[in-house]
Amino acid sequence: MSALPAGQAAIQAVVNSQGELVSADPLLMNLHLRAGGEEGGPLAIPQLAALARLALRLNTLISRPVIAADRDADIDMWVRARPDHGMVTLTIADWKERDAEPPSPVIEQERQADLVRASEGWNWRIDGELRFLAMPRTAPATNGENWPEAGTLLTHFFRLEEGEDHQFPILKAMAERVPFLDQHAAVRERPQERYVLSGFPIFDAHGSLVGYRGKAAAAGIPAAQGTPTPEQGAYAHMFGQRLDRALRKPLGRIIANAETISGQLQGPLRRDYAAYASDIAAAGRHLMELVDDLADLQAIERPDFNPVMEDIDLADIARRTAGLLGVKASDRKIRIEAPGPEESLPATGEFRRSLQILVNLVGNAIRYAPEASLVQIQCEQGEEWAKVIVADEGGGIDPEDREKIFDKFERLGRDDAGGSGLGLYISRRLARAMQGDLTVEGTTGKGARFILRLKAR
Repeated sequence: MSALPAGQAAIQAVVNSQGELVSADPLLMNLHLRAGGEEGGPLAIPQLAALARLALRLNTLISRPVIAADRDADIDMWVRARPDHGMVTLTIADWKERDAEPPSPVIEQERQADLVRASEGWNWRIDGELRFLAMPRTAPATNGENWPEAGTLLTHFFRLEEGEDHQFPILKAMAERVPFLDQHAAVRERPQERYVLSGFPIFDAHGSLVGYRGKAAAAGIPAAQGTPTPEQGAYAHMFGQRLDRALRKPLGRIIANAETISGQLQGPLRRDYAAYASDIAAAGRHLMELVDDLADLQAIERPDFNPVMEDIDLADIARRTAGLLGVKASDRKIRIEAPGPEESLPATGEFRRSLQILVNLVGNAIRYAPEASLVQIQCEQGEEWAKVIVADEGGGIDPEDREKIFDKFERLGRDDAGGSGLGLYISRRLARAMQGDLTVEGTTGKGARFILRLKAR
């Protein structure tokens, strides 16, 4: 461990309003350079750069502890950031280096367990002696006697295959009490049925290993037929979830910062710069919508996707949709006419997914209908079906395009920045998963009528 050099009371640095390191004492300058920065360039130590920005934005002295990472050490600092006429003086009153902490094995095990939970396949569970504890509730729907009964040894049901290191991943993991992801196996009685097993350990209150819980992903179709490999099939959903999480946070920051700049909340700005920031925010929102669509697409195309069927009121959902999109409509001077508070339209479906469909339909109408026009949300009660109609005053849909518009990534030749071409495809898939349907009708040039139909109750 090292501290401030003898005789040095504090380390100082000056950062300008653009985040550039104007000057710094040697200890801090060297850390800045090792972090990839350059003299006179933006401060390359993220924690200090963020502190400087915050002090400038609040225009007040900020004093707090900071931990920065060097190549082989973590550095504990106590930093004061004082703004003064567009500059920030950083004063580091304490500087202590300590060995960098290795990644926590507990955190790594939790991460591996998350990967298993997110993967495709049917669930299994074994005890410490490799015996199945129960029939897998999500096993493929075949003759029940084809699947392991409680008490069956895993190695009697599956023929395990060695990995590239000539070891069995599941046995190696059990010896080390850690998760595993890639144990290939075949059903002994049906060798053509192959699986990729993944699992994570289960411990009792005393820390003793009592078994494993995991997934078995089907790997029976040869990759040569153009289908995903077993590994791709097992990890596709996991990868999508991790990508979704990785994108949302930085996109959210981009949008928030761009909107702050375009709104000139920190002071006046050249008009063209504010316009650039507005374009960045709009592009960020479009990307966020695409992330949402891709996440939904992945969910609805999973073979085990099933919406939660419940009693819902489509009229209430229609009113909620109008409330959610009211501001967006007013920006284009569009009026939304929703069902009255006394109207009710009982149906069977999933509340969240029904709201998602109507938000997409009304959002499309607002996006593509003429300014200062009307979007109507109407309810129709039938004996068998409950219907919600979203009608606009736009150009309508040509008869030959009324099925094509529900295709994946179909935008009917539009080249504007809005939409991904997935919204209607996802909405119809959701409606049909709820045992209903989504269709479109109307006369070309006189608007479109999208009809969501769910079973009445």
